Amino acid sequence: MTDTSRIRIDGSGLSCADVVRIARSSASAELDADAVLRAEKAYLLAVDSGAKRAVYGRTTGVGANRHTVVDPDSADQHGLRLLRSHAGGTGDPLPDSVVRSTLVIRLNQLAAAGSGVHPRLLHALETALRVGAVPMVHSRGAIGTGDLTALAEIALTIAGQRPWAVGSLDPVAISPGDALAFISSNAATLAEAVLAWHDLRRLLRASHVVAALSFCALGGSLEAFSERVHAARPHPGSVRCAAEMRRLLSSGGEVPAGRRIQDPFGLRAFPQVHGPALDAADALERVLTIDLNAAAENPLIDVDTEEVYHHGQFSTAYLALTLDHLRAALHHVAELSTARLSDLVEPDLTGLSPFLAAGPAGSSGIMILEYVSHDSLGQLRHLAAPVTLGTAVISRGLEDHASFSTHAVRSTAAAIGAYRTVLACELLGAVRALRLSGAEPAHSPVRDALDLAVQRLPFVEGDHSLSDEVRLAEGLVDSLAAF
Repeated sequence: MTDTSRIRIDGSGLSCADVVRIARSSASAELDADAVLRAEKAYLLAVDSGAKRAVYGRTTGVGANRHTVVDPDSADQHGLRLLRSHAGGTGDPLPDSVVRSTLVIRLNQLAAAGSGVHPRLLHALETALRVGAVPMVHSRGAIGTGDLTALAEIALTIAGQRPWAVGSLDPVAISPGDALAFISSNAATLAEAVLAWHDLRRLLRASHVVAALSFCALGGSLEAFSERVHAARPHPGSVRCAAEMRRLLSSGGEVPAGRRIQDPFGLRAFPQVHGPALDAADALERVLTIDLNAAAENPLIDVDTEEVYHHGQFSTAYLALTLDHLRAALHHVAELSTARLSDLVEPDLTGLSPFLAAGPAGSSGIMILEYVSHDSLGQLRHLAAPVTLGTAVISRGLEDHASFSTHAVRSTAAAIGAYRTVLACELLGAVRALRLSGAEPAHSPVRDALDLAVQRLPFVEGDHSLSDEVRLAEGLVDSLAAF
């Protein structure tokens, strides 16, 4: 039986799910011995190449200082000077889970053996992950062309030049030439992106369940999710979404009969709107998986050809553009959720009182949830604006493009938080409508989901503050992803 609590780090097989498990401390990282040997070959090749020719960052300065040759007599201190000068991050410290994610991603990238760093740095990262030592890393200082500040802070912490946030290791020496090789990576941005991808994927799965509950409360027609309908226009995400709705809503071949010939768009067009977000999340996973296992350091120390290549692999345009697309798709999904909430407070669609009120005439019921939902939707709309329409020209004009992928990741994480609130509001509306109507879905996954929601969410018929219930529903949506 495979030991799922230990994840082998070899530079080629790391998945997004592996990173999440290590970052959130449910699994440990184990460095592959063959990968260490290959990294050692790259280190020796880098040292030999630097003795024979100019190698960027090893025998020269960096950025616009690329033509400035480092004095061989001060080469031992060149790396530390470079790290100190680049460890200029600011802002709030990154959460421990993000830093752990950064450590395992950088370890795996170094195990791909293109950086030329001394193998002891690989062992230091592995040890930090094993013992739970976490460097203090500032959040601000990257524009999508390498997480220089974050990785310089990590390197200096490993070297004993900065304090650890949690735990500690004995200082590890930084060899001449190791500094740029270690920080030439987007590992911190990738770390945040992987965790955001994981959280969003769970919310998107839960969205099927919440929409299914609304479907039951509104008496929707399963025709819109027909396999024949979606085979006629087989976009992958749309087909998958429709199949999920059929699975959630049917029981032993039985399907609920619809109340009307045409449902509102919130139900009828759910696969067509939700499907693109599923596809966008899959696209993000593909981009991340490539970058997690990439030897993207500049320069590339290639042990197979024994050559050194200077290049532009530090660019993260793929990641930034994929995230911009994902946020736009998520905004459409959130719009449809708010539309279903509006349907749930409409008596003509539910057969219940306006706003699902249960008190005297004029009671407001869940009216305020529309405000909360649209407030969150408004935030999501602003966050969906593409960050990739801007750039930066720095280092005396030499570095004349930036993807701002770090900002795309953080906009995505904030958008996920806003969507969680939107989905929670719909969940409260759907569950309340089903409670008030007394309708019970036929035995099916959605019935089990309703039972869980009824257990977790209080039922107060009269007008009351809904703040606590929104908070509880926000916590519940992740659990619904399991149905």
